[in-house]
Amino acid sequence: MTEDTLRSVNPATGELLAEWPIDDEASVTATVERARVVASFWRELGFDGRKQALLRWASYLVRNTDELTELIHKENGKPAEDAYLELMLVLEHIDWAAKNAKRALAPKRVSPGPFMANHEAVVEHPPLGVVGVIGPWNYPIYTPTGSVAYALAAGNTVVFKPSEYTTSIGVWYARSFALANPQLPGGILTAVTGFGATGAALVTSGVDKIAFTGSTPTGKRIMAAAAETLTPVLLECGGKDAAIVAHDADVSAAADAIAWAAMANSGQTCVGTERVYVDETVYDRFLAELKSKLDNLKPGSGADASYGPMTMPKQIDLVREHIADALERGGRALVGGLESVGDRFIGPVVLIDTPEDSRAVTEETFGPTLTVRKVKSVDEAVELTNASEFGLASTVFSKSHGMEIGRRLRVGATSINAPLSFGAISALPFGGTGASGIGRIHGEEGLREFTRTHSFARQRFAIPGMALLSFGRKASTVAVIRRVIGLKHGRHS
Repeated sequence: MTEDTLRSVNPATGELLAEWPIDDEASVTATVERARVVASFWRELGFDGRKQALLRWASYLVRNTDELTELIHKENGKPAEDAYLELMLVLEHIDWAAKNAKRALAPKRVSPGPFMANHEAVVEHPPLGVVGVIGPWNYPIYTPTGSVAYALAAGNTVVFKPSEYTTSIGVWYARSFALANPQLPGGILTAVTGFGATGAALVTSGVDKIAFTGSTPTGKRIMAAAAETLTPVLLECGGKDAAIVAHDADVSAAADAIAWAAMANSGQTCVGTERVYVDETVYDRFLAELKSKLDNLKPGSGADASYGPMTMPKQIDLVREHIADALERGGRALVGGLESVGDRFIGPVVLIDTPEDSRAVTEETFGPTLTVRKVKSVDEAVELTNASEFGLASTVFSKSHGMEIGRRLRVGATSINAPLSFGAISALPFGGTGASGIGRIHGEEGLREFTRTHSFARQRFAIPGMALLSFGRKASTVAVIRRVIGLKHGRHS
């Protein structure tokens, strides 16, 4: 590797896949400037024109499914079927953003109220301009699409910095938009490549907003850097998501869902389940069901693998540390253990009797591990779920009380009786609270994240003698207003 080269490798084998240039501050700034030049064209294309461009992009992705999913399999490591499911979600979100932006962002008339009845009041949501998106490696096209597609549909151009671990995927993804729309000028969606310094350069490049997905510490640094220029940020940071299994849950279905939510993608999912709180009346049955679901799961890179390798090598050491800490502090391994941690792959690990202040419970592990705790009641489960500094998402299993329990949780999204369903419903906004971030992607709120609110009050006609905002107003006018105010607001006690 040279100073200006980034090497892309297969995490399952170490095979070199490609080399990419490292964009420095000047290169990033130049890319943003090109995006700004074309931003007015993209904005003036209007909702209908942008819709057609986005739908052409989705069609291009479908036509090139095999190439893209194979690239995801090689560079990210996940099985080809999982890569296809990720693409499916991407297509759904592009389609929703393209088809709903006009309705969600069109100018809206609001009531001016009785004292401003001679005015027309309108709220508009124009685009910001150029949006910088810094994406993750675990879902290298699905997660950034929540920002990229919605920002584009709202009328912004986008500069995308993919993770250094999935650079080839990110470049392919960005280029595919231009290939799908050869009649459009370049620069509407472009990628810059590199390590953390490239992302830092994008934050300070003059973009009109930064959308970041990644760890909480990195999110804090991005927010601090953006604060220097008051550049707004959207941060989707880590999670330590909990599942609650109530006394009336379908235990077998809960175990199946949690096994997948915890272990799929090698546990490298921000909304993956990492903690489980189970009512004591169904605890033993749940453990037995969970163990049976996991006994035959095996990581690997072949067609028969349940999930793939750890994409980021240094994460393996963190997973090992969390397991070791839990075992040293009295936890027990129901499934797997330290011996499950290999050089590239980690087998499923389930820890029980783990102290709530252990690292495996308090810190994001981001590996195929799970802690399970017996609780006496839903109240205890809710209290423990909310004790985390993170508040991204959650899952509740209950035949009769799912919504009731979910409403008590301090999180941004809750799936009931199924794993992670909110991520596949494009109309639902997604994002966290606390250490899990700021802002929302997806849905109408996700579209509005990439606009600025502009309020208009237009006087349609003057009312003689009613010019309140004037030094020429009359005392008699104020006297009338005082009587009206008394009648309107002074009768409640």
